[in-house]
Amino acid sequence: MSNDPLLQPYRLKHLTLKNRIMITSHEPAYPEDGMPKDRYRAYHVERAKAGVALTMTAGSASVARDSPPVFNNILAWKDEVVGYMKQMVDECHDHGAAVMIQLTHLGRRTRWDKADWLPVVAPSHEREASHRAFPKRIEDWDITRIIEDYADAAERMQAAGVDGIELEAYGHLLEQFWSPLTNDLDAPYGGSLENRLRFTMEVLQAIRDRCGEKFIVGVRYTGDQDMAGGMGKDEGLQVSHMLKNSGLVDFLNIVKGHIDTDPGLTDLIPIQGMRNAPHLDFAGEIRAATNFPTFHAAKIPDVATARHAIASGKLDMVGMTRAHMADPHLVRKIIEGREDDIRPCVGANYCLDRIYQGGMALCLHNPATGREMEVPQTITPADTKKRVTIVGAGPAGMEAARVAAERGHTVNVFEAADQPGGQIRLTALQERRREMTSIIAWRFDQCTKRGVQFHFNTFADLDTVLETKPDEVIVATGGLPHTEVLEAGNELVCSAWDILSGDVKPSTNVLVFDDAGDHAGLQAADVISETGAKVEIVTPDRSFAPEVMAMNLVPYMRNLQKRDTTFTVTWRLIAVAKEGNQLRATLGSDYGGVTRERIVDQVVVNHGTRPLDDIYFDLKPLSSNLGEVDYDALSTGAPQTVMRNSEGTFRLFRIGDAVSARNTHAAIYDALRIGKDL
Repeated sequence: MSNDPLLQPYRLKHLTLKNRIMITSHEPAYPEDGMPKDRYRAYHVERAKAGVALTMTAGSASVARDSPPVFNNILAWKDEVVGYMKQMVDECHDHGAAVMIQLTHLGRRTRWDKADWLPVVAPSHEREASHRAFPKRIEDWDITRIIEDYADAAERMQAAGVDGIELEAYGHLLEQFWSPLTNDLDAPYGGSLENRLRFTMEVLQAIRDRCGEKFIVGVRYTGDQDMAGGMGKDEGLQVSHMLKNSGLVDFLNIVKGHIDTDPGLTDLIPIQGMRNAPHLDFAGEIRAATNFPTFHAAKIPDVATARHAIASGKLDMVGMTRAHMADPHLVRKIIEGREDDIRPCVGANYCLDRIYQGGMALCLHNPATGREMEVPQTITPADTKKRVTIVGAGPAGMEAARVAAERGHTVNVFEAADQPGGQIRLTALQERRREMTSIIAWRFDQCTKRGVQFHFNTFADLDTVLETKPDEVIVATGGLPHTEVLEAGNELVCSAWDILSGDVKPSTNVLVFDDAGDHAGLQAADVISETGAKVEIVTPDRSFAPEVMAMNLVPYMRNLQKRDTTFTVTWRLIAVAKEGNQLRATLGSDYGGVTRERIVDQVVVNHGTRPLDDIYFDLKPLSSNLGEVDYDALSTGAPQTVMRNSEGTFRLFRIGDAVSARNTHAAIYDALRIGKDL
C-alpha cells in the first residue's frame, strides 16, 4: 500500500472511504426538470471511475417547495428524485466511490418570483443583497412544516442508497437562524446562541428519528461569518462544539465567511489571483478544538497543498472540487505517479460564475466537463495515423495539437510568435491573472511528451502548410483587436491589447470605451488606473463588463474603486477628435436624442477581435471539405464526414477566434470536438 497520506483510507462511522480526497457538495446546474438525470450521473460517475473516495452531489438540493432554486438545482422534495439518485449512487458505488448529497432550505437566499411564486421565509425581514427578496418573517407553522420537509428529503435520500447527507448552513436558512444579523426572533428561536441553534437541532433530531442512528449526517457551515455584527469566531467555535456534542452529527464541513454579497462569496470561495487554501488553517483550528471528523474545501487546487492538509492533521478529508472539474482523473494520476499530467485548475471560476448567470457549470479549459456524454474526458488512439498541421499556438491551436497527438498523429504547429499562448500571454502579464499561463503550459508539456513539432517565429503561408503534406489542417490563428467602431477619429484611439502588451503607455486622463464587456476592457482599466491615472469606463450596456460575471468582477472592483475611476453605463462612444494636444470624445446614447463630451488625453477601445483568417481562405479551395463543418455532427459529438471537393488532399477546419470573437472555453471546445475524431 502507498504511504501517500492522500491515499490512506478513512473510517467515518461504518463507512470506509478509500482515500482522503473528496468532491465537496456543489451544484453544476446539470439537472433536468429538477432531477439528476443522465448528464448529472455521467459527470459524477466519471470522477468515481477515476478513484475519488467521496463525491457529494448538489449544492444544495432543495427540501421544500418554498425554497425554489435560483439556478438549476436538484429538487429533493419530489418523490421522483429517489429513482434518479439511486441510479447515480449505484453506478458510483460500482467504482468504489461513496456518494452523499447536500440538502437545504434556502430561506431568504432565493426569490419569490421563482417556481410557484411563494414568499421566501427567514427569521427576520432583512433582505439578502444578492437575491434581493424581502422575506416573510417565519412563523411557528413554517418552522413545523420545514422541519418535516427536511426529514422527508433525508428519508428520500436514504431510500436512494446515498451514504449520507450534509445540511447546508452557511448563507441558507439554518445559518439565518444562527446569525444575529438575520435573526430578530424572540425565544425560543431567537436571542441566545442556544435558542438560535434550536431550529437546527430540531431539524437534525427529526432526521435522526426518521433515518436512524446509523445514517451519516454532517453539516457544512461557517465557523466565522467574518462580517460586522455577524457570528464571529468565538461563537463559531461554540457552534462547532454544540454540533459535535449533540450526538446528531457525524462530521463537520468548515467554511469561513459569508455569501450574501458577491465580494463575500468570492472571499469564501476564492478565485484566480487570491491565495490558495486561505481557510485551511482555520478549518484545522476547528478540528484541533473539537477532535471531530473535519472536511474542508476552498481553493485547494494542487496535490501538494491537499497532501499537506492531510499529513499535517488539519483535515480528515480534503475537498478538491474545482480541481476535479479541471481534471476528473486527478486521483488516478496520483495513484499512477503521474501528478505532472494533472490538468491544473487555474482558478478562472468560469464554472461558478456561469451557474450564477443561469448557465451550467463549465471548466474554462476542460470542455468535456459536464459534457461527458458527448465529448470524452480521455482521448482514444486513432486507427489510422495522419499528418495534422495546425496554424496558431494559442489555446485553440494548443488544444488541437494535444488532442491530435493523443490520437497518435504526426503533428506540426506553426506559430508567428516566439512562444505559445496567443491572447492568454496578454492576460497573464497581469500578476493577478498569472495562473492563466497554466492553460498553455500544461498543453505544451503534453504536446512535447507526444512529439509535437513546434515551429515558432514562423508566419505560415500556403506553401508552408502544403510542404507538410497534411491530411488535416486546423487554422487557429485567432484574431486582432477591432477598434474601427467610430463615426470619426478611429485613427486617434488605441486598443485594450495595446495597453496590456505595453506597446502603448497609459496617459493621465483616459476614457476606456468597453463595447465587448469582457476581461480585456477591465484589465486595461486596471493597468491604467494603477499608474495613478484618472479613468472613465464607458459602455453602451446597462451594466459594465457583463461577460466578466459576478465573482470575477470582485478583484477588479476592489482595485478600481480605490482609485480615480468612474463607471458610466448606457453611453456609446461615437467620435473622437483632436482638441489641442488632447482629445474630445463625443458620447451618444442608444436611447436617442442626447450627446455628451469628454476632454481626455487618451481613448482606449475594447470591441473584441476580428478573425485573422487569410491563410484559411487561401487553403479553402484546395481542401476536400472546402472548410465546411457539419454542425449537427459537431453538436452531438459525431465525426465530421463532409466531402465537397474530390480533388482536395486534406480537410480544413477553422477554430476559436479565427472564426469569430468568443472566449477561451469556446476556442478549446472547438479544438476538442473537431480533434477527437481526426
